[in-house]
Amino acid sequence: MPDATLKRRIGPGLLTAYGVGVMVGAGIYVLVGEVAGLSGIYAPVAFLLAGLVALPSALSYAELSVRMPEAAGEVAFVEAGTGLRWLGLIVGLAIVLSGTLSAAAVLRGGAGYLTSIVGISPEMAIIAGGVLIATVAIVGVLESLAVAAVFTLAEVLGLALVIWAGLGADPVSVDWAAAPAPYWPGIFAAVTLCFFAFIGFEDIVNLAEETRDPDRTMPRAILWALAITAVLYAAVSYAAVRAVPIEALSSSQQPLALVWQVGTGNPAAFLSAIAVAAAVNGVLAQIVMAARVLYGLGRRHGSLRVFSGVGARFGTPHLATIQIGGGVIGAALVLPVGQLAGITSLVLLSVFVLVNLSLILIKRRTPAARFRVGAWVPVAGLLMALGALILWLWGVLA
Repeated sequence: MPDATLKRRIGPGLLTAYGVGVMVGAGIYVLVGEVAGLSGIYAPVAFLLAGLVALPSALSYAELSVRMPEAAGEVAFVEAGTGLRWLGLIVGLAIVLSGTLSAAAVLRGGAGYLTSIVGISPEMAIIAGGVLIATVAIVGVLESLAVAAVFTLAEVLGLALVIWAGLGADPVSVDWAAAPAPYWPGIFAAVTLCFFAFIGFEDIVNLAEETRDPDRTMPRAILWALAITAVLYAAVSYAAVRAVPIEALSSSQQPLALVWQVGTGNPAAFLSAIAVAAAVNGVLAQIVMAARVLYGLGRRHGSLRVFSGVGARFGTPHLATIQIGGGVIGAALVLPVGQLAGITSLVLLSVFVLVNLSLILIKRRTPAARFRVGAWVPVAGLLMALGALILWLWGVLA
């Protein structure tokens, strides 16, 4: 059914939960230690500053999602801003690739956790898990987001338990009355690292065609998801540095499990189950997003028209979802995961630069949207994304 329309079934609650789930993911379970190693007891400050760095781009996405509520949102944004269809196509394909590789990396990591719980081979876990997740994505976006919301709740509950354990730890590892002065170079280095923990809010715009009243729902979901995640990260990092000495926290491969053990004196095996839930959530979110981008590209470009099909029964882009699901499983089986996160970050920061540039150009020549931000917002978003991109490349080449 080429050119059929997607069904509008998503409300603000599920859309916000989707955004939180994408951003939280499994990364926070290992990221806290690295951030603490750079910023010390000021890790919460680094996370909050990173949220502020992400805010201008999030606001730009919010306005653009109201101006052009379409699947493959970034493609529409860049084409409308620059007038270059070929650049929009490159952006869309880059997002599909980054979503596929990111999901593959998360699927492979989640399979490792799963094999520690269930006695199956990693290959079987990847194939079975990938097929099951892709099937959920095909059945329906409402069902997909409902499943994602359940897993997001599990992730947030796990983090809440870690916060509770860290706040209840006795004795504390920090004498706040005699705390050292902030070491700002280390904090700023940590902010660059923390920024990647907020990547995910941009995925929300690709569900615009399946969202009820997108003019109101999209901006609220984007900004609420960013705010909830920032507060959650700050609270988790505060509890962590309160409970565990910085040296031990930064050297641990499972820093949040260490916080739980120190705070409660109990083993943290349950965090492995939560990590599996986080992985499932991350893979599902990326498959849903990448399939919508591929569907949108199919409607815009004849060479990809086959992916513009929408299933009559479930009202989802089933051919695009099958393609993405197969790519995720294949990549997870054969590709190393060590550099996949870096590739994804490089692609998305480049997209952020182009999206903010597009909004600058659009605002100069078109009427104001129902939701609009100040002219300085996309300029700030462009500069911050470009700065983060330069810092990322400098770190890779150094």
